[in-house]
Amino acid sequence: MQETLFCLRVVHLLPYNMSDSNTTHFTNPSTFILLGIPGLEAAHVWISIPFCTMYVIAVFGNFTILFIVKVEPSLHGPMYYFLCMLAVTDLVLSTSTLPKMLSIFWFNSREIDFSACLTQMYFILISSVLESGILIAMALDRYVAICHPLRHSTTLTNAMVAKIGLAVLLRGIIVILPFPILARLWPYCRTNVIPQPYCAHIAVVSLACADTRVSSYYGLFVLFFVMGLDGIFIAVSYTQILRVIFILPTKDAWDKTLGTCGSHLFVILAFYIPSLIMSLMHRFAQNVPLHFHVLIGNVYLFMPPMLNPIIYGVRTKQIRDRLLRLFTHTGA
Repeated sequence: MQETLFCLRVVHLLPYNMSDSNTTHFTNPSTFILLGIPGLEAAHVWISIPFCTMYVIAVFGNFTILFIVKVEPSLHGPMYYFLCMLAVTDLVLSTSTLPKMLSIFWFNSREIDFSACLTQMYFILISSVLESGILIAMALDRYVAICHPLRHSTTLTNAMVAKIGLAVLLRGIIVILPFPILARLWPYCRTNVIPQPYCAHIAVVSLACADTRVSSYYGLFVLFFVMGLDGIFIAVSYTQILRVIFILPTKDAWDKTLGTCGSHLFVILAFYIPSLIMSLMHRFAQNVPLHFHVLIGNVYLFMPPMLNPIIYGVRTKQIRDRLLRLFTHTGA
């Protein structure tokens, strides 16, 4: 089904009515036209302000995380290596989409090459799978550190962290690769207009003049058997972690141990809860204007890359202290 929602942090890939688009018939286009926020074209300059702010914060925040972990020897551990992987993933997602969005908002530069469109779509989708995999790795790190503390240093060695990171990357590449391959194989003869500010998967698929149910079915497979299993694994890990925390003898030990997991829990919530909200909106808010769906979906897509470094910067004492020392030294 063309209107099946593929939710890899891509519940924002919303279906739309083809009758509202340009219906010129042609063979495979060399370029697509990105509309930005349909219905709000006159307000594009104003809409660009929060998105530009989010991009600047995301780039600055994630590069700051990478820099601090690199220069601070005490942060050379599994938890912070996984955090660096998360920061790189967020940078890839932001940089592969937001600059083009801003060029649409500021310069009305709506054309995007067919291959570039598929590449952008691939990076959006793989970023979601990579982030989900990294969250599993971070949950595993917290589980071993809290439930089996004596084994932590021998289990999660640098070599093991590198292998986990490579496994997460290879899984993402393999799982997402069929999407752009299928999209390239289909003929396009309806329109080359995409009512989004970037190449969303379901929006591109909806332009094909072929039976694309295989893409929808594969999207559901990835949703339930990749992202769904990731969520179950994270839930099981934290169930075990909380079970151990609640039997600690003192409140200070309880607070300290729970504090080490707090940042990760906030990041998990920032990843999964908006996805649930967007899914509910899609199911039960059918009368909401398209531009509202697109706008909220875009905010959701780019919110985690901005929030993740803020969450870890504020809630992780080692990063916060190193950052304060950096600015204090600079100010002196």
